Order: sequence, then C-alpha cells, then structure tokens
Amino acid sequence: MRPMNRRTFIGSSIAATSLLASPLAWADPVLGRRGTPESAAAAEGDHRVSPIGLQLYTVRNLMKTDLPGTLAKVAAVGYKEVEMAGYFDRSPKEFRAILDSNGLTTPSSHIEYKVWETSMPAVIETAHTMGQQYLVCAWIEEAQRKSSDGWKHAAELFSRAGEECHKAGIQFCYHNHTFEFVPSPALGGKLPYDFILETTDPKQVRMEIDLCWITVAGADPLAYFARYPGRFPLAHVKDWQGQGGTMDDQATRMRDVGQGSIDWKKIFANSEQAGIKHYFVENDAAKSIDDIAISYKYLSELRY
Repeated sequence: MRPMNRRTFIGSSIAATSLLASPLAWADPVLGRRGTPESAAAAEGDHRVSPIGLQLYTVRNLMKTDLPGTLAKVAAVGYKEVEMAGYFDRSPKEFRAILDSNGLTTPSSHIEYKVWETSMPAVIETAHTMGQQYLVCAWIEEAQRKSSDGWKHAAELFSRAGEECHKAGIQFCYHNHTFEFVPSPALGGKLPYDFILETTDPKQVRMEIDLCWITVAGADPLAYFARYPGRFPLAHVKDWQGQGGTMDDQATRMRDVGQGSIDWKKIFANSEQAGIKHYFVENDAAKSIDDIAISYKYLSELRY
C-alpha cells in the first residue's frame, strides 16, 4: 500500500518476545566464572534479535474483518509485542484488553503528523492507557517538504512533542521512508534526515529507523549508527529484493524478512551501537499470517 494510504489509515483511527528461557546458572569451564546462558552466548558471538515485535499495519486488512482473531493469530506465531497503527473503532481500553487476553504488549504507536499538531495531550493520555513507552510520528506531507519553512516547522513540532513526551515519561521518535535521504533543494541540498537529527535534541527526539527504506534509498544505516550512537531505539525490519527502486515498487519487491537482499547480520551486529531496544517486523504488502510467520522464524533463528 502506498505511504499516503498508510498515513490515512493511521489517522482515521488514531486517537518482544524473549528468545531464551529463564536463565539458569552456568559455569565457564575455562574461566570458572558463573553467569547465564545469555552471557555465554554473547561471549561466543551468538547474539539474537530480541524482542521481535510486529507493526500491526502489516495485518491491517485482516484486522478490519476480525480484529480479535487476527491478534490471537499474531500471538500464536510467537510475537509478544506489537506496534499500533490505528484502533479500528475500539477505545484504547478495549484494544488493550484484547492485547492483554493474548499476552501481547504494545510499547509503541504510530501517530499522524496533524494529530501531533492538534491533540498532543490526548495522544500522551492514550499512550499511558496502552502502557506505551514510545510514540512515533510516521509521515510528513509532501507539500510541507517542498519548503525550508516546512522542514523547520517539522523540526520545531518534533522538539515540542519530544519535550512534552519526555515530561510524561515517553520517548518521541520519527519514522523515516526514503524521501529523507534525497538531497532537498529546500534545505540547500542537505538530506532531510540529517537536518532533523542535527536540529533536534538527541535525548528528546530519537528515530525509529526503517531499515528497509533507508537501504532502498541507498543510504547506509551503519554510518548513521556510528554518527548518532544510541539514537535509534526502534527499528522496522522488512526485506527488499535487489538494489535501489522506489516505494512504488513495494508490491513486487518487498519481501518477508530473510527472503530479500538486505544483509541483516551486518546491520544487527551494530544494534548495540544504534541503541535498538525493539525490533518490529513490517511488510506493507503482506497477504496472510504466513508472511509474518516466515519473518518471525527467520529472525528467531538468526545469529550474528
């Protein structure tokens, strides 16, 4: 689905799994030190993606016809976390009750840009009801991106949102697509992503990095991790076949995680530097629960 439809979808209804069992003590046969299986795995370079969550936009069409049943299937696959993208005519309390009944939590939600402009207190109140620690602006309108004032207004809005969220114990983030990595004439040829990072407080405005779209745009996520360490607490994980392309190609080139061309081991080897706390599987063109199961299986078995 086109990004514009995604924005409309979110706006129309807006207001992790641990892969290791409970740790048991172990003894290092060489060093004689005691620790946990997790620390042993880390020492051997056996790192795992955790927690693995799902951005619910992936299953939006299924939720339109059977929201409780779809969330039950999401949980049955193994997901423990979900990121919100609309409430489907349910109140936050009603939606959270369905999540609770399936053992699902929601640490994050996507919020439409104009909602940040008009309803910031309500957004924060909803986040508290849902038990969320992160709120994400998901999109900037194309018309606004054509002027320097438009980008400056966005940075100013994000700074205000970041400040208000911080006061409420919530982290504000911005989610990228591909346009942020195209030099902007309105910014004197500067990349909009760089502009946002440089003109906002790194503690109050952080990033949900869409690892697919930044790769499609031809930018290097590892370079951003090195330049802005710790500023990427959330990550969208979806795959792409081949190099280059545009967001209009997603129906034919987007893939379930592990089925495309993105080098996930290379990226995730730098997760600690990036500061990633939550990994959300997303597939804008998913057709069934099978898609999210394929992605989950790949990520749960990945070692880096």
